[in-house]
Amino acid sequence: MIRIGSGAGFAGDRIEPAEILVEQANLDYLVLECLAERTIALAQKRKKQNAHAGYDLLLEKRMRSLIPKIVGKKVRIITNMGAANPIAGANKILEIAKELNISMKVAAVTGDDVLTKVSPDDTAWETGGPLSTHGQIVSANAYIGVDALLDALQSDAQIIIAGRIADPSLFLAPMIHEFKWSLDNDDLLAKGTVIGHLLECAGQLTGGYFADPGKKDIKDMAHLGFPFADILADGSATFSKVANTGGKITLRTAKEQLLYEVINPNEYITPDIIADFTSVTFEELSDGRIKVDGAVGLPKPHKLKVSIGYEAGFIGEGEISYAGPNASERARLAGDIIQERIGHFYAEFRVDLIGVNACHRKSFRDIEPYEVRLRVAGKAKSSTEAAIIGEEVEALYTNGPAGGGGARKVVNEVIGVVSTFIDRDCVQFHTELKEYVANETL
Repeated sequence: MIRIGSGAGFAGDRIEPAEILVEQANLDYLVLECLAERTIALAQKRKKQNAHAGYDLLLEKRMRSLIPKIVGKKVRIITNMGAANPIAGANKILEIAKELNISMKVAAVTGDDVLTKVSPDDTAWETGGPLSTHGQIVSANAYIGVDALLDALQSDAQIIIAGRIADPSLFLAPMIHEFKWSLDNDDLLAKGTVIGHLLECAGQLTGGYFADPGKKDIKDMAHLGFPFADILADGSATFSKVANTGGKITLRTAKEQLLYEVINPNEYITPDIIADFTSVTFEELSDGRIKVDGAVGLPKPHKLKVSIGYEAGFIGEGEISYAGPNASERARLAGDIIQERIGHFYAEFRVDLIGVNACHRKSFRDIEPYEVRLRVAGKAKSSTEAAIIGEEVEALYTNGPAGGGGARKVVNEVIGVVSTFIDRDCVQFHTELKEYVANETL
């Protein structure tokens, strides 16, 4: 049996639950899944500005906390926090280890960056047209799988840092390494992928994102614990969390997470396997513990998905609040003023009354709200054009209806994301080992 803990489900996740797992869960592996499509595109832009940047923005904070805690423990960390620059990320980890005077060996896994191997003429999966129709490409990262991690796992590196490893592959790789599973055993790889998929979003399995007060209640969410799995060589697993942490693992939280981000449960496609989730079984063993088994697989796909980041212009935003009697009508008038003055300048432009129609674009209740926040946003080719939106909203202080307050304005560069595919033979992996040996005299 091996025990794998989920220490992060996205780039901005909390650090405290990972600390608790390392200190109290007696893990073999801690996985930090911190990468998404837009995350890596933004990381590529940072790398272009600074060759020593491009790894996850919270890498240093996480590692300063976790490195002292894994000293003397058998737990190994696997993460995709290398983002656009795993080598620089590994160097930063060793820099931290040196500052702390802690011996550490790190493996950096590269190969997912395929920017030089895609063409503007390649087809975008979402539209069927060429990539060139979307904008200047700034990044192209292939979703790579377990085969990229196995060399690093065979080393004695305690921390393995990579880029765009597919989320469940981060968890599946140590199973293959420890149990010596064949990469051709489709059913075992499918079972391991189910385990990885259940763990990859961390607190979602213990009730985060699941909770709905009065309908799906979860206790002590302020101290939500993250899950770990005890995995057997037959691909079955028992999921738990550290005692006295918040949240709960139930059949309902597990079933929701199994189907999270799944378009076709008969064919969940990863770089390692095409898994059929419809044969997965759940069994509640005791309060807060569930057993998961099942899943069958088909051979891995011939092509790998590539996440393409492109320059998509700028979004300008402006917000202002109205409160008290007739608040929604005053907010509507303010929005109409902005729409008439500048709406026609922008191909994409929207006016939202937050609390009334911002999410679903219409109101479902005939209730007069006591307070409303107006948000106006538009997309422009330049930051200068985008900034006009916030300026116009701010001008509502004295040129709009009564009682406007709390105005804010902001301009953000937009990185768009589309997908294409690449032959897996075009993607070459490399593992680079780096080490710091502590100076005992320090």
